Amino acid sequence: MTLALQNLTSPALMANGSDEDRGTERGVATKTRPKTKKPSQYRVILLNDDYTPMEFVVALLMGIFKRSQEEATQIMLDVHKNGIGICGIYTFEVAETKVAQVLDAAKRGGHPLKCTLEKS
Repeated sequence: MTLALQNLTSPALMANGSDEDRGTERGVATKTRPKTKKPSQYRVILLNDDYTPMEFVVALLMGIFKRSQEEATQIMLDVHKNGIGICGIYTFEVAETKVAQVLDAAKRGGHPLKCTLEKS
């Protein structure tokens, strides 16, 4: 009783030799994923003016930026002494929202406080 063996080796391999003879490797083809880059970061900056009370700025920093009393006071003093103070570094959307919150709170309080963002 003989069994017919069909297609145990491909004709290409039989004609050209085995995979190892041709220097090719066998394995699983994988698809490389593109690396995602980290989102750009933006600094939220308070600008000094001669009219907004220091207490208001400290309260704003504690409320919007979740800073401690000490951190808020230090940032407020940076604004007072240097003309600007960095409130925090965030992704664009978060920074944009925080700037809008500061400007809205200043307007509601009747203060001319200015706030902006810049790329880190």
